[in-house]
Amino acid sequence: MNTQQAKQRFGIIGNDLQLNRAIDIALQVAPTEISVLITGESGTGKENIPKIIHQNSRRKHNKYIAVNCGAIPEGTIDSELFGHEKGSFTGAHENRKGYFEFADKGTIFLDEVGELPLSSQARLLRVLENGEYIKVGSSKIQKTDVRIIAATNVNIQEAVKKGKFREDLFYRLNTLSIQLPPLRDRKEDIYLLFLKFASDFADEYKTPPIQLNEEAKKILQNYSWPGNIRQLKNFVAQLSVIEKERIINIHAIEAILPKIKHNSPILFEDKSKADLSEREILYKVLFDMKKDLNELKKITFDLIKRNNNEEILSTIDSEIFSETTSSNLVIPKEQTTNTIEIEESLSLFEQEKKLIEKSLIKHKGKRKNAAKELGISERTLYRKIKDYKL
Repeated sequence: MNTQQAKQRFGIIGNDLQLNRAIDIALQVAPTEISVLITGESGTGKENIPKIIHQNSRRKHNKYIAVNCGAIPEGTIDSELFGHEKGSFTGAHENRKGYFEFADKGTIFLDEVGELPLSSQARLLRVLENGEYIKVGSSKIQKTDVRIIAATNVNIQEAVKKGKFREDLFYRLNTLSIQLPPLRDRKEDIYLLFLKFASDFADEYKTPPIQLNEEAKKILQNYSWPGNIRQLKNFVAQLSVIEKERIINIHAIEAILPKIKHNSPILFEDKSKADLSEREILYKVLFDMKKDLNELKKITFDLIKRNNNEEILSTIDSEIFSETTSSNLVIPKEQTTNTIEIEESLSLFEQEKKLIEKSLIKHKGKRKNAAKELGISERTLYRKIKDYKL
């Protein structure tokens, strides 16, 4: 099987050189037993690479199992991966086989491997080193013969530095790395993907396929697509359903895609919000709050300078800053015409808790949607809900 045949078989659209290179490496490594780590942003199609590897390996007639590590709660992930013995924990009413037992002689794909807890990472390392594992609640060592392919959309090396991912496991998984490019770096492929999705949804909904005028085509090719191929597919699905006109213009696009301004021919990626970690998001929220408070401080100072009387000070103190609950306004009487100091409560704990509460309320308790908006995994959100007793 060559690169073009692999793309046809697995429905991969595009002619980007980086994409073709990734597929070519997958085909070359497939006949070996080397562990592979696939990296790339969420929605770039990382799930296709392990399928290509498995179908071109000597294990192709055996089982292929894909596991989303980020979607499994931390308390049950060891049981899911390695199985458990009857009575090993509450609810363990019978013996259970894990994925590594089911996938014996085959291939197991661990998606979002960076979300594995440290205890599970130690178990996984043992499998990689000598093919051994122990079921939860058992002391018996079992053997498995599986090829492990992993994928992540986080910076594993950074996670290693922070102590969140084992360095020895990283090197075992990263025997060979395959990087998938983001959609914004595949500008020529965006329109090809659009045509494919438009045709698919036209067949599904029994309608004529939607098309783009030239202006709309340029908009799509220059948009940053933070959600990559997954976002583009959902976007085309929405247009295919809600638009009566089959020729799509910029007005129809800007009604759906975020960050589009009217008559703006080129869309730029918002670097300040792209690929932020959970903690970086919190820091950005806090710094934005501080910026707003500083603006308020400047306005207040100008107002005092112009009027310079106790009545204004009294009005500001009682009406304006009584609403700024996260800060206390301190105006020394001897310096009312010179300095205004603002002390802010910047508790990461409280701000994180508030963000999670707001997101859960917004999505009516649906953790999956809330986790996606917050930029964290569903398992991480589950843990934080438990920690904050929400």
